[in-house]
Amino acid sequence: SSLGPYEGPLHLGPHVNGGLIKAFGFDNVFSNALTGYDVGSSVGGSDFNPFDKSEAEVQRFCQSYMTELAKYIGPDIDHPTMGMGVGKKEMGYLFGQYKRLNAKSTSSSVPFMKKKDSQVAGEAVVLFAKEMLKDKNQSLMGKRCLILGSGKNARAVASKLLEYGAVPLTFSDESGHVYEPSGIDESKLRTISNIKMERGAMLGRYVISSTTAKFNEPGSVFDIPCDLCFPCGQIKCVDEEAVTKLADNGCMGVIEGGHKNVTIEGRKALKGRGVMYGPHIVTLTGANIAHAHGNNLPIETLEEDVRRIYNDVKDAATEFNARGDLFAGGSMVGFLRVANAMLAHGAV
Repeated sequence: SSLGPYEGPLHLGPHVNGGLIKAFGFDNVFSNALTGYDVGSSVGGSDFNPFDKSEAEVQRFCQSYMTELAKYIGPDIDHPTMGMGVGKKEMGYLFGQYKRLNAKSTSSSVPFMKKKDSQVAGEAVVLFAKEMLKDKNQSLMGKRCLILGSGKNARAVASKLLEYGAVPLTFSDESGHVYEPSGIDESKLRTISNIKMERGAMLGRYVISSTTAKFNEPGSVFDIPCDLCFPCGQIKCVDEEAVTKLADNGCMGVIEGGHKNVTIEGRKALKGRGVMYGPHIVTLTGANIAHAHGNNLPIETLEEDVRRIYNDVKDAATEFNARGDLFAGGSMVGFLRVANAMLAHGAV
């Protein structure tokens, strides 16, 4: 909290455990510091799986969870935000219980426990990809893009890609992946969004409404030729083998739209094959940028902040002899901002 009030996502799912929360919390310190705004870092969650529960069960869990969590959070203290498995319904249930327990539930113009789904996080991922391509004198126009996952962030990434003329090809979830050889347009994206907004619904249902979609063909989503890959799904879903397949099929960049999607071995393979890599500690700063601006964030402001952060990270990587390594550059910028704040406070 050296830079400001604690802030970070809540994650729900069977994959959540103490070690994962600590790892996310460590990364989030640097990611939040990258924004340049006065915000600290925190991460929380539970191994409760909201996707195989009824609406009543999810509501009861959220209320019980907040009954305990409310002792430690609040405006100007700690701001929980949406994470994996936490959407506007879950956040609404959590905030409703918080209001029952506390008189103060807002702070000036900055929203506390924002209860509306925002596409800003996904849009920022695409804007970082745009900046990375600009350095290579290229654009997103016509780029064929694999999207792994089908949650709110994955769908926001697809929507923004369509705006820039790119061609989303896939979505995936626990049931497998759907592949549209000619691309997923706005109409198909709306159909997929309607399916995934239903709690527990699987992506395989989409093939009923499309005559061109392929389900789990080919067997591995990484066998599909593409220009860019946006992993927005499971943790560690892109390993060394996946990177090899992507690079062999002509992929020029992997930009994370989720937390820790690429393994350590995968990062090394990306560097070895000369494939661009946008790490999550850099690309997932969009949510914090949105929170810093309250309820009003023009797209121009988001673009300016993304450009500023990208240039800061790129310059730091070059300064510390890691040219082109955005993961190293992002970690260095975040660390220095937090360390300098701690030194200024006399904390060391």
